[in-house]
Amino acid sequence: MLQPKKTKYKKKQKGRIRGNSKKGNLLCRGLYGIKALESAWISSKQLEAARVAATRYMKREGKLWINVFPDKPVTKKPQEVRMGKGKGPVEFWVAVVKPGRILFEVDGVKIEIAKEALRLAAQKLPIKMRFIISHEIDS
Repeated sequence: MLQPKKTKYKKKQKGRIRGNSKKGNLLCRGLYGIKALESAWISSKQLEAARVAATRYMKREGKLWINVFPDKPVTKKPQEVRMGKGKGPVEFWVAVVKPGRILFEVDGVKIEIAKEALRLAAQKLPIKMRFIISHEIDS
C-alpha cells in the first residue's frame, strides 16, 4: 500500500510567505526607493495611503512608482453565519510582499525630499522598510 508523501511543513489554505523576493529587488526606474525587510500582505488601502503621503510631501514634483499590485482577493464570511453554504464574498485585495521587494521608487527630487517622502510612506505600511539609493548616483 502506498503511503502519502510527508512534507516538512503543514499546508494551510491561506498560503505561506517563505523565502526572499526573486524579482523586483533592484531599482529599475528611480534613483531612490524603499525595500521591504519583512514579509506580509499589504492591502490596497495601505498602498494608497502610502502613495498619498509620499506625493503630498513631494508636492507633486518628481515621479513616484508603485512596484506592487494588490491582485490577491481576501474573502470573509459575515459574523454569526453558520458553517457551510460556500465561500464568503471578497472583502479586500492584497499584494503579497516578500523580504527584499522594492515597493516604491522615486526620481526627479533631491535626496532629502525623497528620503523624507519615502519615510512617511513607510510609516503607513505594516512592515519594516529600508531606504535605498541607486548605484548610478555620483556622490
